[in-house]
Amino acid sequence: MQLSRIDLNLFVVFDAIYSEGSITAAARQLNLTQPAVSHALGRLRTLFDDPLFERRGQGMAPTPLARSLAGEVRGALQSFARTLQDTPHFDPTNTTRRFTIGMRDALESTLLPPLMARVTAMAPHVEIAAIRFDRREMESELLAGTLDAAIDILLPVSPAIHHAAFMSDPMVVLARRDHPLVKKELTLERYLAAEHVHVSSRRRGAGLEDQALHRMGLTRRVRLRCQHYAAACRVVSCTDLLATLPLRYARIANEPYANRLLSLPFKVPSLELHLYWHAGGENDGANRWLREQLMTVMESLGSGMTDVASAAE
Repeated sequence: MQLSRIDLNLFVVFDAIYSEGSITAAARQLNLTQPAVSHALGRLRTLFDDPLFERRGQGMAPTPLARSLAGEVRGALQSFARTLQDTPHFDPTNTTRRFTIGMRDALESTLLPPLMARVTAMAPHVEIAAIRFDRREMESELLAGTLDAAIDILLPVSPAIHHAAFMSDPMVVLARRDHPLVKKELTLERYLAAEHVHVSSRRRGAGLEDQALHRMGLTRRVRLRCQHYAAACRVVSCTDLLATLPLRYARIANEPYANRLLSLPFKVPSLELHLYWHAGGENDGANRWLREQLMTVMESLGSGMTDVASAAE
């Protein structure tokens, strides 16, 4: 019998029926309907392969197995209650702690500077470690506690992992300042006629823009495939190649080169990232504080397109 497959709320129902002596009274104590309590009792009976409680007059009498379980069940529930009551309050101003966050290196230059400015001011003794992680191992690392949180695209995860939308970044095109297309409107035809830089840490595979073009029955010519946005921006600055990047990443990586940011001439879904954490950290003060800082920083960065021009501007 695996604990991870058992709904622990069933034992709350067990304890209520045992102490109240009837389904009606147990439902009233738990603020549940009688059918809900009866359904939970049915699941308990299946779990233990025993009736547990048998109707006797107007009430329910425990079976020998139920009587043997009652003390341990109540003790476990009381232990859970003490754990919740005794959980220390997280004080960021005095705590000494190291948080480990899994993220792609491309996100570091966008997220870490404002995050560290905020953390340094609020929690002078807190350390942050941003690490690269294997996507296939993310769930096990969160469960093991080797990661406190992780940021990645939307992934299939078990109920033991919670997640929330973290960032939605529109895609833009980068061209060098004196690129011939800067003085013209960047149409779909001109976009396809140009040569491109594609940024990906994978050896092969299409980007969001390539997937969108594929749905239209079109392809572009990728002349260079590289791993880092900064490298792509530098290549763009000294060639006629175009790069299609998420807006926030493009702003940071492009700062030394002042390439022009142009609107895409076709619709491409935004890059969507999610923040992941273990369900056990949902009400943990330290983990909740970390998630709040990450969310606040990302919201402060904004995603407006005011610095993205059409090519004709």
